[in-house]
Amino acid sequence: MEQIIKTAVERGASDLHIKAGDVFRARINGRLTPLTKQALTPEQTRSIALELLPTDEARASIDTVQDYDCSWGAPGIGRFRVSIFRQRSSFMIVMRVIPFDVPSFEKLAAPPVLTRIAEAERGMVLVTGVTGSGKSTTMAALINHINQHQNKHVLTLENPIEFLHRDLQSSITQREIGVDTDSFSAGLRAALRQDPDVILIGEMRDAEMIDTAMKAAEAGHLLVSTLHTTDAQSTVMRMIAMFPAEEQDMVRVRLAESLHAVISQRLLPRADGTGRVAALEVMLVTETIRELMLDPDRIAGIRDVIADGKESYGMQTFDQHLEDLVCAGTVTYEVALAAASRPSDFQLRVKTLGAV
Repeated sequence: MEQIIKTAVERGASDLHIKAGDVFRARINGRLTPLTKQALTPEQTRSIALELLPTDEARASIDTVQDYDCSWGAPGIGRFRVSIFRQRSSFMIVMRVIPFDVPSFEKLAAPPVLTRIAEAERGMVLVTGVTGSGKSTTMAALINHINQHQNKHVLTLENPIEFLHRDLQSSITQREIGVDTDSFSAGLRAALRQDPDVILIGEMRDAEMIDTAMKAAEAGHLLVSTLHTTDAQSTVMRMIAMFPAEEQDMVRVRLAESLHAVISQRLLPRADGTGRVAALEVMLVTETIRELMLDPDRIAGIRDVIADGKESYGMQTFDQHLEDLVCAGTVTYEVALAAASRPSDFQLRVKTLGAV
């Protein structure tokens, strides 16, 4: 098993799929690729699950496990975020590769505005996108920049802990849900008493967590977290919609005051076939955007304000970044067009630029 996993990592896999009745598969450059020819038996898959479970208690209850998340690592192979679950009464395992090296903005070729976002003193910074779009990597790069350049106490709440941060200029406290604290909500409430400058939450899942996160930002902390939303505009709308109708007007006011930035991303295959690149939409909450957030009838104008703020603030929409990626030859026009938020407008602008 370890040799197969090592081979997958060497080939640049982002995820591994291990399922009873199927071969080993790995997601390489976004495509699920078979690694072996012989299908695994239910007994083999159960045996692999046992090896990955982190505690004797978890291993003893293997036959009652339905959904279990943990991390696993092996010297010379790598670290992984592991999800063990059942399908058709047998086990399936999905392993997400976590690089040993904490990413930098330079390595990710991130736009310069992310440096300014990481250096904010307070407010909420949300990294959004679908599952597998690289949100954890971008959050790790934000924390890495803080760690290298500022004297802060950074407290993270993760399930499981992914990137391992060493103390550099900052002190990094990493807490794992279920091991170091009972839940995200309990850990976040406790974090407010633990003298943090920066709080990272793996994911904001409900209105209670968003409420506590806003309180943290209102109290002067920088809070970094993720949401499964597709762009900046839908992020604002989703967060407000999580609350009961009678609370939404107040939430709208609080969110407009506490939200600092939204970074939304999508992973696209590179034109040269050597992996994937992130297309980013970046929104900074300016006074104009704050006014749109406060007015439910004008909130749909956020995307246009982001586009207009590219030169002044360093903001960008998905389509603007896609144009840059096409012009640089990083992604093909066809891939970018399929990912564009407004395909017709994107097509017209790229042709006007002479990129196709």
